[in-house]
Amino acid sequence: MAEERVWLKNYPKGVPANIDADKFATVEEMLKGCFAKYKDKVAFSNMGKDLTFGDLDTYSKQFGAYLQYRGLKAGDKIALMMPNLLQYPIALFGALRAGIIVVNTNPLYTPREMKHQFTDAGVKAVVIAENYAANLEKIIADTDINVTIVTPLGEMLGMIKGTIVNLMVKHVKRLVPKYNLNNTVSFKQALSEGKRMKLAEHEGKPNDTILIQYTGGTTGVSKGAELTNKNLVANMLQVQSYMFQFLTDGEEVALSPLPMYHIFAFTVHCLALLSIGTKNVLVTNARDLPSIIKEFNQKEPISIMTGVNTLFNGLIAQENFAAANFEKLKFAVGGGMAVQPHVAEKWQKITGKPLIEGFGMTESSPVASCNPIDGTDKIGTIGMPLPSTEMRIVDEDLNVLAQGQRGEIQIRGPQVMKGYYNRAQATTDTIKDGWLCTGDIGLMDEDGFFKIVDRKKDMILVSGFNVYPNEIEAVLASHPKISEAAAIGVPDPKSTEAVKVFIVKSDSSLTIEEVKTFCAANMTGYKKPKHIEFKDDLPKSNVGKILRRKLKE
Repeated sequence: MAEERVWLKNYPKGVPANIDADKFATVEEMLKGCFAKYKDKVAFSNMGKDLTFGDLDTYSKQFGAYLQYRGLKAGDKIALMMPNLLQYPIALFGALRAGIIVVNTNPLYTPREMKHQFTDAGVKAVVIAENYAANLEKIIADTDINVTIVTPLGEMLGMIKGTIVNLMVKHVKRLVPKYNLNNTVSFKQALSEGKRMKLAEHEGKPNDTILIQYTGGTTGVSKGAELTNKNLVANMLQVQSYMFQFLTDGEEVALSPLPMYHIFAFTVHCLALLSIGTKNVLVTNARDLPSIIKEFNQKEPISIMTGVNTLFNGLIAQENFAAANFEKLKFAVGGGMAVQPHVAEKWQKITGKPLIEGFGMTESSPVASCNPIDGTDKIGTIGMPLPSTEMRIVDEDLNVLAQGQRGEIQIRGPQVMKGYYNRAQATTDTIKDGWLCTGDIGLMDEDGFFKIVDRKKDMILVSGFNVYPNEIEAVLASHPKISEAAAIGVPDPKSTEAVKVFIVKSDSSLTIEEVKTFCAANMTGYKKPKHIEFKDDLPKSNVGKILRRKLKE
């Protein structure tokens, strides 16, 4: 096909067309090699506290052994619900070594959102930062959770620093609402008890599901993408082969402001960068821009960084950012949402290093394409497919379109998910003949670069997070004073898009403040409507379907 010839002709120099997806049978096999090879090197750092590969090996064994002691078996599910903390990689790898499937959960979820995810996945255990335990208390009785590990933010930072952090968080900033959960243990208690036991290492297989990563649903129901050992190993190797000729084994320092529960940071930092002995610096509060800038001026300066457009835009707007130390920085990678051209250009001007845009979905583990790092990148595009990845443009009848023609982007490769957990029809609707339907409308240019031009679905993209109108509408419809509601995305300079809702009242006394209060109680921050408009009626089709496109117009 013409597009394949163009793609190969212009493919970045030094990057192979394919990877050996069978190099490691499981993520655990890769980890064991890293633990041995980089034993004394730092794997993760948080708030100045380092965790070596050797520490990670020891602690993850203890944690996995504890879960087995508490009765969890291979195939059971554990939810990890915390910001970027040293506890996260320990719990993650401990669970995987015990054969327990990880369910990443946004700690900012409301009780309603938590309940759906925990009951849908059948979660039996949870590790949760104590800041969010009050929400768990409200719904835990409606779940199958029988192992609850509650951790203060500073629990793994050492006695002095940890105590200071916990006192500040709990008593000065008052960020820990009161809660009453029965039969909980602390993270350190779990490690202490696990230390006395022997982990029965789980021998996994390539097609075993090891991660259920939730993503929005067009029917208003959040769905869990089943990602296997093979999916995640393949994507790790694809990212490696595309980027790592520019990185040095065992010498990189990577900054991760994005939370590990986000699939982009999960795959890039917890797997790909970790696999070459990188020191991953975890930022607990990505909104604290001064603390992020401070990381560039440490003894070991940052050499690679990942983030989303809003974060990069926020950093370049800081007066002291230009004075930071970019001497070791090689490049930054933006994902989760489109990198705006003016942000990429200003980043390059200030740092002297490129801001590379990539593209993917939760369903593709997530990285499918990326701009070259060799200077041939095209700002405003999502680059070229990673090794062993095919991308094409199709029309509504799935006919392949020629270069320059607009249609839906489809992805095929070893990183494409097994399917949606317990949702066979949704899987069939999304994966057709092995091709993942992205819902994004795009084209491939004359040089083989792909570009997104529109969205087929009604999904709203807010700061890298997917927001589905049906979920917003379903929540609003449950309000006793709301007759009908419709949600759309509108352009926003900071977050790419913002949620706007149109509401038909059933009670004329309803106010915008009431709506805002209701949304705050039932939706996590990025889902909350930024714009609210009351209408007498909503545009509908002949069969009564609300026409969102009319509202957009």
